[in-house]
Amino acid sequence: MPGHRHITLENPPPSRASNAQKEHDTKKARRESEKKRGKTAALGRGSTDAKGLWKLENGSEKFDLLLPLHQLWMGYMSELLGLWPPSSVPVAEAMPNASSMHPKLVKADFHSSPLTVRQRKNPCLVGLSGIVIHETENTFKLITRKDQLKLIPKQNSIFTLAVRLYSTLLRAQFEPAEAVSSVLSGQRSGIVLDAPHIAFNLQIVRVQGKGNNRVINHSRVEDMGI
Repeated sequence: MPGHRHITLENPPPSRASNAQKEHDTKKARRESEKKRGKTAALGRGSTDAKGLWKLENGSEKFDLLLPLHQLWMGYMSELLGLWPPSSVPVAEAMPNASSMHPKLVKADFHSSPLTVRQRKNPCLVGLSGIVIHETENTFKLITRKDQLKLIPKQNSIFTLAVRLYSTLLRAQFEPAEAVSSVLSGQRSGIVLDAPHIAFNLQIVRVQGKGNNRVINHSRVEDMGI
């Protein structure tokens, strides 16, 4: 209408109090987001040890409870080393070439493997044998046949690592399944040391600036374990 003016109204500038509240809410949201990311991130070895995630539950430190995992480890070694099926070749010819085995074992997973203390300053530990349940940078944790948990330092120790001489996997292309099964019957409930096996000397050597390195040598065939 004539004589009327249009006036544009603008929002009043935010007060200092509202700016401070907005900044507080932003920081709070950022902290909550970082906290959620921290919970979903993968736990490192140090944090899992601190939280007790590597500790065994009461009653689980039983040798027999580890046998199924040990059987899986034997199959893993059979495939890794390319072991022959039982009775397919004589004992003298069954052992793979040492030069091909050592590099593979240096990087292999030793959890559920059988280890025996061969040499140690403490004579009470020499001859101690068990299944590995946990390996850290400086120690092996073993469960013995007597259901005892033993912590063995790697430094200044020489261990014997045992691997089955023959494969524990069924390989139809080499042997009929019935023949392999008959040879393996009665052995599935035992461990590597209860059958003909290959024994390796294992030593952990610390290299300055590179941490611990595995040294594996002097492989030999043993008919039965100790």
